[in-house]
Amino acid sequence: MDHEQALRHLRHANEVAIRAAGMGRHPFGALLVAPDGETVLAEQGNIDTVNHAESTLARTAADNWPGDYLARCTLVTTFEPCAMCAGTVYWANIGRIVYGASEEALLALTGAHEENPTLSLPCREVIARGQKTIEVVGPVPELNAELLAPHRDFWKSR
Repeated sequence: MDHEQALRHLRHANEVAIRAAGMGRHPFGALLVAPDGETVLAEQGNIDTVNHAESTLARTAADNWPGDYLARCTLVTTFEPCAMCAGTVYWANIGRIVYGASEEALLALTGAHEENPTLSLPCREVIARGQKTIEVVGPVPELNAELLAPHRDFWKSR
């Protein structure tokens, strides 16, 4: 996946996040992209505090595609995966993570919000503790404002 493809997919994931917010869910979105870097195999918005977009998508992917295929796929997500989501991506055998905005950027918006108690544990650190090589790309600074936009008013209204 090249940089232009990543930007396009991150924008698509943000549309998924906005749809999730429209359903009263936290505005996070994720895509599973095929090895060609173009084909979107699945998309997922956030469901609740336990069923994040990324972990739900990774479990669905593991149920539907073999691990050797997923190792060539990319999970694209609006925000840096939390420890739970990074671990689920690891166990699902998805070979690459591309995220738009960092956990630090999210924390700056949500603060100590009871619905989103972020973990200060970078996904790269979670992945590095494993035995598989999973490429992690992000954050993507040129999309920061765009990806943060759905969160600004959302967390203030909760």
